Amino acid sequence: MAPTSRIYLTRHAQAEHNATGDSSIADALLTKLGEQQAARLPSLTAELQDVAEVIISSPLRRTLQSASLGYAKAIERLGGHGKIVCLPQAQGAWGRLTTECNDVPCDTGSLREVLEAQPYFSKYDLSLLTPDWTSKQGFYGTDKTLTVAAHNDSLDARAQWVRQYLRERPEQHIVLVAHGDFLRRLTKEPESYWANAEVRVFQFEPSAVHTDACPLAYVAHVAEGDWIDSEAPEPVPTTQDALSSMEQRVKQMQASLASQTDVLADLDRRLEAAERKTAELEGQEGPL
Repeated sequence: MAPTSRIYLTRHAQAEHNATGDSSIADALLTKLGEQQAARLPSLTAELQDVAEVIISSPLRRTLQSASLGYAKAIERLGGHGKIVCLPQAQGAWGRLTTECNDVPCDTGSLREVLEAQPYFSKYDLSLLTPDWTSKQGFYGTDKTLTVAAHNDSLDARAQWVRQYLRERPEQHIVLVAHGDFLRRLTKEPESYWANAEVRVFQFEPSAVHTDACPLAYVAHVAEGDWIDSEAPEPVPTTQDALSSMEQRVKQMQASLASQTDVLADLDRRLEAAERKTAELEGQEGPL
């Protein structure tokens, strides 16, 4: 048990359903852009690549790809893809705390035998994938006859299970690659959106680490991620950001108005000069 461990939470990179909005794509893969986003992580997380002691991933294909590309250096150091822990409990839990869990194809994983038949994914240790992990029933349930509150209780229980699992691991530096919706549940931050391939580090709250809830406390951003076709628009600016932006716009408008005032004043001077010149010429000509 390592209650003082650092948990590096990572959202997967852009997947096909993110880019197209097509939720019917079964167990969606990363797009080319998503592969590039994930492949940038080693250079953005150089220190983490050297200290990570275990890589844990949701077993959906996009998270496994993101883990493989994003933590390539750490994986090689730790002994290869077979050392990645494929944790079915970390699969997605769609929606905010007021919506239901999602059982659409893009958010439903592949059976173990299906993954083992695909060369890219057969290199992972898939031993934790039980036959029911893709069922969306029981522990992974999306029973739509339940109330929203019952759904939330079920999903929150799974998130709590994962926090307890992380707490009981002996490593001090733990990477978890998962889904934005599940990461919100895990961190109990329902309004916190995650960019593609974003990495944040958390620790267990010292005063509550030994409780069943064992909540996580935010420490810092490690990699900001990419908001292109991510799960939400750019974050709303803070009040200070908005005020600074407004102040800048006011200054620009003031400068523009000052410039226009100078132009008008110059035109007035030229008009007055022209009128004086006209009067002088008329005076010189005299009466006919």
